[in-house]
Parts: sequence; C-alpha cells; structure tokens
Amino acid sequence: MAELKKFPSELRLDPVSKDWVLVKTGLAHKLEDLRRGAGGHDRASWEAAQKDCPFDTLEKQDCPTHAFFEGEEIPLPAGKKCVPGYWTTIAFPNKYPAFVAKKYFKIRNLGPYQVADGVGFHEVIVTKSHADDIPQFSVSQTKELFDMYHARYRALKGKRFVKHISIFKNRGPRAGASVAHPHSQIIAAPVTDPDILSSLQGSLEYFTEKKKCIHCAMIAWDRKDKKRMVYENDDFIVVCPFASRVSFEMRVYPKAHAPYFEQIDAREREALADAFLAAMKKLYKALKDPDYNYFLHTAPADGGNYEHYHWHWEILPRTAVWAGYELGSQIEVSTIEPEKAAAFLRKQNHS
Repeated sequence: MAELKKFPSELRLDPVSKDWVLVKTGLAHKLEDLRRGAGGHDRASWEAAQKDCPFDTLEKQDCPTHAFFEGEEIPLPAGKKCVPGYWTTIAFPNKYPAFVAKKYFKIRNLGPYQVADGVGFHEVIVTKSHADDIPQFSVSQTKELFDMYHARYRALKGKRFVKHISIFKNRGPRAGASVAHPHSQIIAAPVTDPDILSSLQGSLEYFTEKKKCIHCAMIAWDRKDKKRMVYENDDFIVVCPFASRVSFEMRVYPKAHAPYFEQIDAREREALADAFLAAMKKLYKALKDPDYNYFLHTAPADGGNYEHYHWHWEILPRTAVWAGYELGSQIEVSTIEPEKAAAFLRKQNHS
C-alpha cells in the first residue's frame, strides 16, 4: 500500500503525437464503479450523495499548506491538529493525488515508448460554505480565492522538477467533480500539458510573423467589434471566443500584455475578481447553474522566455457531450454562435 501511495500515477508519452498522458496506477477504480460512471450522473443524485462531505470538516485531511480568513492570510498551527480554528479559504494536499513529491524524476524507455512516475504536487483549494459558490460570492470573497491561487502558484513554482502549474475547477458531475462542496485544484507537474504547448506555439508563430501578440490583437478587435464582449472593467475583458469550443465558452483576459499570472499584484487581482465574478454570475443566470470547468492558461514555470504569450482564464460550461465526430476528428462542435451567446450573457444582471 505504501508503494501505491508513493506512485499514484505515471506519465506516458504518445510516440506519434508527442503528447504526455497521465495514467492512474495506484488508485484504479473497480470495474463496477466505471460501469456506473459511464452512465453519467444527474445533479440531484450527485448532491444527495454528499451527506458526509469531506470538506465540511477537515480533520481527516493532511495539514494545510495555506489559509485565508476574510481576505487576510493566517498562520497555520503546528502539530497533528494543524487545521486553523477559523478560515474562509484553505489549501491542503490532495488525499488522492495524481502527482506526488519525489527526490528524482527520470524518463524511462519501454520499447518504443517512454514513461515516468507522476512526480510533482497536487493540492485542493476549498472555500468555507458548502452551498455558496462563486456566483453567490462578493468581489472580496472572489479576490480571496484568486489570492490563494496566486499564493500557491508562487509557492510551488520554485519546487524541484516543476515545469508547469495548472489551476482548475470542476463544478458538477458532468464536469468531473466527485465532491459537491465548492473546491478547486492545483497541480504542479514535470511536463507541460499539450493544450498549453499548442497555445504557446500558435502565439509564437503569430508573434514571429507579425511582431505582436495574437491575444492582444484579438482583444483589440473584440473591444472594437463588441459582438462577443460580455464584460469589461479598466483592467480585464470577458469575451466569448470567436472560435468557441463549446456554447457559452468565455475567456477572461488582462487588457495589458502579460505572460505570467504569478506576477500580478493585489490591485490587479481585485480587478480580475470583479471580471471573473461578473462572468460567473452571468453564466449562472443564463444557464440556470450549469456544470462547468475553468482553468488557467499561463506561461510555463520552467524558466523559459515566453514574452510572446498572454495569460488568461478559460471558462467552459458543460452544455453538450462529445460524440463520435468530436472524438474522432478533435473538432469540437458549438451549437450556438458565440455572438449570440455573448449577447444573451450581456443581458444577464450580475449585481
């Protein structure tokens, strides 16, 4: 059992696409669990199953790595009972991690394949209320969440073997959340994920040809065109992307060019919280509390030069299920034009 905890996963490289895939090795589901999961889950059954929420009481969790109380970072107590007596946002190691800390990372050859242990860090970020999520938050509560994202990103960036840090949230059973209590996750991995690599390559090619940032060009066009605008303040813009992958997809961009999320200051985090909260409130009202995923796209933490990149958050509501065409072609199908989605979202009151 100790070995399973030590190696909960491994990275496998696809020799054709050159994409890394994470394979769970130590926590495999039973066949019957997978059969039940294949049928999907409705929201009511999912919420009803959370009678004993693991995040309502944290006694069985590992010692926290960070904690906030009403906007202020608070010290963590020492000893076995190291959960502070009061907190509003807290981070701690994932009880079932995809990546674990280790003193070495080595890619091994296995015939035509390459494989490596899942070395890194995997944390969970939990907000206090079991019922309230971002659409019910104030700007200050939302800022505290982004303060936590920012603090944990900076803490993990300097760790050994960390090349890329992902921050993401799965909300609802269709989005892959196993626990109903609002929470996010942060993974620090020794490899950069394919989606970021593709985004980096595309932005670099545009920068090399045009000598300017593609994201800045898109932001300028969308602010002028206004058809896909959802919300903006002095520092951030929320848009439905021109080539939206799913219906009602949104992206939250800083207006000023910036490659690195971890470099934003407290004032910028408050402006980000305002824009992100407006986007989530509008989505909540427009689609009646949909399941969704959101995640951060920022330059990798590997010490490289990515001045051509432009960090942002992506919000993808789960409005449809991938079918044969999407799976076979990798071309995603959005059933409503982003211009119509943005117009509908703009109408939603976010106060």
